[in-house]
Amino acid sequence: MDCLEITGGASLNGKLIVSGAKNAALPILAATILSKNPVAIANLPNVADIRTFLKLLELLGGGYVKENEIFTIDASKIACVVAAYDIVKTMRASILVLGPLLARYGECRVSLPGGCAIGQRPVDLHLKAMEKMGANISIEEGYIHAKAPRGLKGATIVFDKISVTGSENAVMAAALAKGKSEIVNCAKEPEVVQLCETIAKSGVKIDGIGGDAIEIEGTGGEAPNIPPIRVIPDRIEAGTYLCAAAITNGSLTLERVEPRHMTAVTDKLRQMGFAFEFGADTIRILKSAQIRPVEIVTAEYPGFPTDMQAQMMALATQAEGNSAIEERLFENRFMHVGELARMGAKIALRGNTATISGKTKLIGADVMATDLRASSALVLAALAASGKARIHRIYHLDRGYERMEEKLRAIGAQIERKKEPN
Repeated sequence: MDCLEITGGASLNGKLIVSGAKNAALPILAATILSKNPVAIANLPNVADIRTFLKLLELLGGGYVKENEIFTIDASKIACVVAAYDIVKTMRASILVLGPLLARYGECRVSLPGGCAIGQRPVDLHLKAMEKMGANISIEEGYIHAKAPRGLKGATIVFDKISVTGSENAVMAAALAKGKSEIVNCAKEPEVVQLCETIAKSGVKIDGIGGDAIEIEGTGGEAPNIPPIRVIPDRIEAGTYLCAAAITNGSLTLERVEPRHMTAVTDKLRQMGFAFEFGADTIRILKSAQIRPVEIVTAEYPGFPTDMQAQMMALATQAEGNSAIEERLFENRFMHVGELARMGAKIALRGNTATISGKTKLIGADVMATDLRASSALVLAALAASGKARIHRIYHLDRGYERMEEKLRAIGAQIERKKEPN
């Protein structure tokens, strides 16, 4: 098992290239199950979750080749419709094979998912959507068993709560259903939009992409031909590196980024005193003489992303005054608070709100990552701390960040990946 060893105090400056978005790539990989042809995908990030999903596709009978950074995925002839526990337990996004497997083959068995322990994320919304389209659903020995031997039928699906993966599963299932489906209270995240655009480019008629309600005219079971895709930039990785520059009083330019997807984050950083220069696919954050406190409430897109909450909390420890962060999406997403406190952070929790007192002198310590985004918050705190910090259980970090230590080292961080002692 690996850990990261960071000596804090260095200002981070220079340029970084943002990787492809893991959360956009995963549903696109799942959508290849719908396609009658191999699908070429560019800008696929080299992170653990992507490697796990590729392995899942292989276990289902698909395959892939890589040439010049382009992955060509062939899931057109699936031999198995069982997504087994051994692989699904490591990654919640495995639930994304439910919709396309059911729509394409009329039956599937998908293990109930695992993933980060950040709170309850039930699959009820996914199952209700499939049932609305005519599927018979049962839970047997920890597996979702879904059957629609005569195919799925178009339906109106109203989500009681906005669900990103639930929306994506419904979109993929509706693409092959018979007749028209309407998805109401659909997630509007850029990753959902790219999935819809990808399926629309294959010839499936989709109206209202990017809105609260979308309409999909299904193919009646006919597999479409999905054209080549380039995965959008990772807005969470981009936001994390903006915070890294901010917390170390650096000036950083991000390349191959989509500024429109970053508005909620850059707006809050502006409130904290940071200025920006924007290009068509670049963002430059400038140094600030003083970091001001901030109030943040997490919300679905286009609101402030819950996946940036932990990183902003680390940054808020260096603000001059008290900041408040209210977490409205997941009830257990403050597990990083205790680890930040080990480094000297002063954070008070009351219900789903954290109050961060700043400015605090952070000191390097041994800390433990509890989930993907908590890992990055500990990295940020360590970059700003005096002395040396060791971050353990960074397999969480590897799920969603591509070569983080290499990227940070390239802009001035003193960071090394090391093996844990036996």
